[in-house]
Amino acid sequence: MSPTTDLFEYADEEAPLIECDDPASPKPTPLPKVQISILLSLWTAEAILSFSITPYINELVRELPIVGGDVRKVGYYTGIIVSMHHLAEALSAFLWNRLSDYVGRKPVLLSCLAGSIISIISFGFSRSFGAIVVSRCLHGALKGDIGVVKSVMGELTDDSNVALGFSLLPMTWTVGRAIGPFIGGVLARPQDRWPHLFSNPFWATYPYFLPCLATAICATLSFIVVAMYLEETVNFAPPMKHQFERTSMNIVPEESRDSLGASPKDEQMPLPLRAVLTRAVAISVLNYATLALLEIVAESLIPLIWSTSVEFGGLNFSPASIGLCISVYGFMSGIFQFIFFPRLVGRFGPRWVLVASIAAYAVVYSMFPFENLALRYAVGDGSSMTLWLLIFLQLWSLAVSEMGFSAAFIFIRSAAPNQRSLGTTNGLAQTLGSVHRSFGPAAADWLFAFSLINNILDGKLIYVVLLALVCVAQSIAAQLPRHKWTHGGK
Repeated sequence: MSPTTDLFEYADEEAPLIECDDPASPKPTPLPKVQISILLSLWTAEAILSFSITPYINELVRELPIVGGDVRKVGYYTGIIVSMHHLAEALSAFLWNRLSDYVGRKPVLLSCLAGSIISIISFGFSRSFGAIVVSRCLHGALKGDIGVVKSVMGELTDDSNVALGFSLLPMTWTVGRAIGPFIGGVLARPQDRWPHLFSNPFWATYPYFLPCLATAICATLSFIVVAMYLEETVNFAPPMKHQFERTSMNIVPEESRDSLGASPKDEQMPLPLRAVLTRAVAISVLNYATLALLEIVAESLIPLIWSTSVEFGGLNFSPASIGLCISVYGFMSGIFQFIFFPRLVGRFGPRWVLVASIAAYAVVYSMFPFENLALRYAVGDGSSMTLWLLIFLQLWSLAVSEMGFSAAFIFIRSAAPNQRSLGTTNGLAQTLGSVHRSFGPAAADWLFAFSLINNILDGKLIYVVLLALVCVAQSIAAQLPRHKWTHGGK
């Protein structure tokens, strides 16, 4: 039966994804370390580019004339910037990923990374609200490499090592997420921190150019490595049987083709979009997009609430403090992903991991009002210790929640009708996730301001709404099989 007409059925509920404890089970296939390392260098560079502006974006917006000195408007305009960035990503992500099915993964990866480098440099020179929006939209429109990286990882792994392979993505992403805010927090406004080194008027005119330049250099180094050493994973050869039995190239394992459920002939051609939109793909993509919404809400609220004054429900943290906290979280999350995710997936299955990750967001959201209360009623050093314990619990829960994306990637990979449609499948996920990310920050920031201004539930209406959203996400995750999708019940 052709993969385009096969029905997706649940995998055996009792069969673990990775038979680690069974001596008779085959050992996991070794990962192609060099190729994956090159891929992860690009992934890390993209994370650095994405998160380097986090510590100072609110301060930058606060200095703009459009705010008019009203700090309550900062969250509103910051939300618009973030939303426009993800809207641009939503409009272009599917096209980039679909293109990679036809021209290959490497050309798309290099094109997008080059555009991201240009966008971050332009952001450093932006001194008006319009210029900031344009530079962030440029970055969003060229973020198609996010989905393409997942396609390459899916093609470099098979069923025996997919959990380990995909655990490396969030691990290195959080490393970049740690390095990016550290660069942004430390190097922002260098004329204030090191006036003897940055006395030139240029730095006073463009106080946020230095962190943008530093992140651009990191991305440029990755661009060079990818251009020189990354091998193409899409097989454009004619569909002859003997070409799929060769193992000498050792670029895309034969097991990875089988795990995608496509015959050698079928996997040579990308499928029409209608053939890709199966029930399994739809459910997997929806779960990924819901996770993206939960994540972007948390990511937009952390710098907003932490930088807001205590009287308005925040913690009054400086950009440097925010950057340091997020950096510590990044390293903590990276280690957690690498050590625990493969083991948890092998023991409980990816659906259990996804459900636990969604539940962790409830803890993340619940900590905000308690952190503010710890400062409002601070008495001595004990309250300070309580605050940092709450922040640690919040960031630890956020690290747990990151495992959900690795689990979602496993479902998306197994849901793809064939290998040559993996880019399209990841493109659908990135597109819908970007749609959620486009309105998530603005909605969360608006709801935060609305709760405070109208004093609904003592300004805590936003947290009730977010906990309800977590419950909705759990109901969507319940539609997934325990382990992965199978084609035709195989």
